[in-house]
Amino acid sequence: MQLVEQREIPRLGRSVSVVGLGTWQLGADWGNVTDEAAHEVLEVAVEQGISFFDTADVYGDGRSERFCAGLHQRHPDVFIATKMGRRVEQLAANYNRENFYSWNDRSRENLAVEQIDLVQLHCPPDAVYASDAVFDVLDELVEAGRIRAYGVSVETCDQALAAISRPRVASVQIILNCFRLKPLEQVLPAALEAGVGIIARVPLASGMLSGRFDENTTFAPDDHRSFNRRGEAFDVGETFSGVPYEVGLAAVRELRDLLDPGMTLAQFALRWVIDQPGVSTVIPGASSAEQVTQNASVAAQQPLHEDQLSGVQDVYDRLVRPHVHARW
Repeated sequence: MQLVEQREIPRLGRSVSVVGLGTWQLGADWGNVTDEAAHEVLEVAVEQGISFFDTADVYGDGRSERFCAGLHQRHPDVFIATKMGRRVEQLAANYNRENFYSWNDRSRENLAVEQIDLVQLHCPPDAVYASDAVFDVLDELVEAGRIRAYGVSVETCDQALAAISRPRVASVQIILNCFRLKPLEQVLPAALEAGVGIIARVPLASGMLSGRFDENTTFAPDDHRSFNRRGEAFDVGETFSGVPYEVGLAAVRELRDLLDPGMTLAQFALRWVIDQPGVSTVIPGASSAEQVTQNASVAAQQPLHEDQLSGVQDVYDRLVRPHVHARW
């Protein structure tokens, strides 16, 4: 097994691998991933030193959680974080005690555990963040031994700051990548000061920052990069980070000029996330063993140098900022 840097999350009371694995791909919405491929991805991740795995009850209607259950049975020391809240219409009233217990029962069954390491509210409506009752029930789930800790997966920086202000929120999951720099301004400093973990999701902007796409790239009909480009199914920020496809391609062409010899754009983009103060773990998805291996290798790379960091800022300011900065 490889060794990957571990970063402590004070409010969680434990450390996590700085490179984790997001498992949305293993459930649904990214084209078909076979059972065999999913098991291989998870096993190779552990071999490469990844110990943090992020899933959700809606990824393949529990399919991703069940894959993670098998992994946990084979490797009891891995950390499995799941999410809940997207099984119902997105109304604050649906974030209630009855639903929380029901969703928790379902996830514990899918994950084959009595106590879940970390449960995150899955991008809830704004009103949820202001509800003391919601967080009282989450505290109740901790005290009942059903979950060890809870966090929130958010869409906007304002939501992240509201979550961090809650004294028992252990983590905030937020989109952070070379196309989404706004969290650097307030969210990451606030999390660092409060001891809240930052789980950086969509680090490759749905693959755009892998550098593998061009104007002729097509995606399967059941891939969100086909059906959600304008937010038809869920927040458009989850697809290419909300950046118009053609703008993303233009930005990628400029980012390539910042790479060191032998470095791929995906490795550069992941290293950029890791280098941001306050980031606990970055959770790229992967649908092949090769992708997992490449992602995990970034943890051992040297930090980016100042010219590269300022280069990312310049590309963002000129090409990307007008499309995303005020929105999320």
